[in-house]
Amino acid sequence: MAVVYNQLQSAFSKMLNRERYSRFTLQPDGGGHVEVKLSDDVTDDQAGAEQTGQPGDSPSYRPRPRQEYRRICYLALGALFIFVIGCLIGYASTHSEQEPIHCSMNQEAQIDGVQSPPVQSLPVQPTPVQPTPVPPPPEQPSLSWKSITNLLTTRLTPDKVDQGLRSCLQFQYDQTAGSDGDVILANNVFNNFKIWEMNPWTDVHYVQLQKPDSEKPNRVLMDQVVVGQPKAYLAYSATGKVQGTAVYGNYGRKEDLEILTNLNIELNGTVILLRASGQISLAQQVANVAEMGVSAVLIYPDPDDYKFDRNTELYGHVHLGSGDPYTPGFPSFNHTQFPPTESSGLPTVLAQSITAATAAQIMKAIGGANVPSSFRGGLDDVTYRIGGAGVNVTVEVNNVLQNTEIHNVFGVIKGFVEPDHYVVLGAQRDSWGPGFAKAMVGTTLLMELARSVYEMVEKDGFRPRRSMVFASWSAGEFGSVGATEWLEGYMSSLDRRAFTYISLDGVVTGHGAFKASASPLLVSLLATTMQEVKNPIGSDMSKSLYDKVSGANFEASVLEPMQMEDAAYPFLAFSGIPSISLRFVSRDSEVYPYYGTALDNIDHLGVTTNQRLDSLATAAGLVAGQMALRLVHDHVLNLDVRRYITPISQAVVKINKRLKQVTEGRSAEGLSANWLIMARGSYIRATSDLNEDIQNTDLTDSLACHKINERIMRVEHNLLSPFVSPKDVPFRHVLFGHGSHTLDAMLEGTDKDVLRTQLALTTWTLQGCANALAGDIWELDNQI
Repeated sequence: MAVVYNQLQSAFSKMLNRERYSRFTLQPDGGGHVEVKLSDDVTDDQAGAEQTGQPGDSPSYRPRPRQEYRRICYLALGALFIFVIGCLIGYASTHSEQEPIHCSMNQEAQIDGVQSPPVQSLPVQPTPVQPTPVPPPPEQPSLSWKSITNLLTTRLTPDKVDQGLRSCLQFQYDQTAGSDGDVILANNVFNNFKIWEMNPWTDVHYVQLQKPDSEKPNRVLMDQVVVGQPKAYLAYSATGKVQGTAVYGNYGRKEDLEILTNLNIELNGTVILLRASGQISLAQQVANVAEMGVSAVLIYPDPDDYKFDRNTELYGHVHLGSGDPYTPGFPSFNHTQFPPTESSGLPTVLAQSITAATAAQIMKAIGGANVPSSFRGGLDDVTYRIGGAGVNVTVEVNNVLQNTEIHNVFGVIKGFVEPDHYVVLGAQRDSWGPGFAKAMVGTTLLMELARSVYEMVEKDGFRPRRSMVFASWSAGEFGSVGATEWLEGYMSSLDRRAFTYISLDGVVTGHGAFKASASPLLVSLLATTMQEVKNPIGSDMSKSLYDKVSGANFEASVLEPMQMEDAAYPFLAFSGIPSISLRFVSRDSEVYPYYGTALDNIDHLGVTTNQRLDSLATAAGLVAGQMALRLVHDHVLNLDVRRYITPISQAVVKINKRLKQVTEGRSAEGLSANWLIMARGSYIRATSDLNEDIQNTDLTDSLACHKINERIMRVEHNLLSPFVSPKDVPFRHVLFGHGSHTLDAMLEGTDKDVLRTQLALTTWTLQGCANALAGDIWELDNQI
């Protein structure tokens, strides 16, 4: 009571003194409060002006007229106030046994084992009884994984896929990027996403696409006689007119060019004739021979590789990279008002595709020695010769750049727990011709998967933890332009939100085998998923896809290195997002012969797939869909960080061996692989610590799972070298990228100073990846 009395006395004293405290309170270093007082008669503006008085003066002091009269009134009011409070206290004390005492601490405080008395607050009147709030309904239990896979299998069926493929036939007209056909198909995708309540949006870019000049066609002349005036072309070729002696170079691979060098064939200034191959991209072919000093490249489909009419024309691009080559490293938004620049992957030589019939005319005239047996092709009535003497060939390329507006279309099914984290499924929409295998199958699966997941959420009670983004890309035929521009536009945030990309491009080109190109983080998930999907190959459909195609060694039978022309490649090597592309291929040949031609239609794809296109496409969709659903369903992301240990270890062993060769086995300052070996050890320890943390984590704790997932998501991105510019070296991944920063580049160098720098930067890139995986900074085990 004494405390209460003192508080009341203090309050009453303040009333008598007519002090009003302002909202400004300063707390000096000593801990005491310095209070700035404002009188009732002073406005805020006046107060600010009056607070600059001399030291010792009160900035809030003003004369108060009739002060004594007011003091008497306040004394009377104060006495009345004390009387009322006294009555209330007496009433509360007489009813202390009936009414509970409301305490500021409901339990006794205990500090260091010493019990202190309970601290009681002022008694208050009992509060009115409030109606008991109705508790929210219990959270709907998540579906089991078995139920989720059964639902997807029920929703995504061969009949539905076949119906979608047949509906694509209405879009069989010009579908090149930016064309009316491309826009119509984009609108169709957008409208379907809107029907499925996927909040669709578009991403618009203005890109430079190279196309033939309708008034000045490209030409090939032999001794001033036109032997070819093709409609098809190779986008991003250098332009102009050159002449040179004709030489035949097989596929233009490194080993092919070495054979020509050993035969003393001079390539500088020549026009080289190459046959197209699915084993090496058109861009890589052109880049290889450009290093040898050739003036122009002519590429044709040899009958040994392509079983179609000899007058069939071939389309493609020769940019050794992805995205708009005239905005390397940054997006083509708003017509790109940046200074003109060019990708280092643009060829410096002329490149043109020709038909097999035109190639036969040139081959008959070039002369020279007979070719090695590995160079022989399937042209009838032609003796394959090396050339290098005799006939001159003139190549004229008149392609023009066109500023083209393209549209990427997106839809999203949002997660219920972590909606800002998402897996992306994407498919190319544009094509040179009908593009059934290249674009239509993937677009159909994209739509069917979006519809299936929407129905699972809307009708079946599926509640994904994370989001699923469905993306329809444009300008894929020009080198994943639409997808890469999107990555460039949102490079600063995508790697923290998009944790996986699944490509649906070219998922069915045959019926005999199954192949995949993937980040190591996704290999375990791929294997598990294939064990849950029924085999569509052959007559024995009782087995799983895994059992049918894996054989004794899953990785050797199924996995392939991811190439630069792969649609998933820029996601992995440019943005550091774990990515995968998958496909059914023919048993006898992994090359689909109709890519880039007008023959890529439903009839030819039906023959290539043994008329089982619907079942093969459904199986591919189930593999892609189940992988995506697993990634958005599980509490902890199903990305296996241990899978990177093997490729990292293999690269470190090779580098260690290489450094010993360069230093001739002697210890050289700065050229020891010890630091790199220790960084590898840091990564291995970080993976072990992560697995231990997962085992010791309550997986129902969303915050704990979120922290673990953040560590997992940083692995791929931290394998991008931070020491090179994405403009100059777009594919910065140290294991799968291209450039001097990669681990493979260290196996080719001989300059010790360069190797020393490469070793230091590569070591710290790997160590940084291990640090990010380790988690909090106090958990780091940095031994370097």
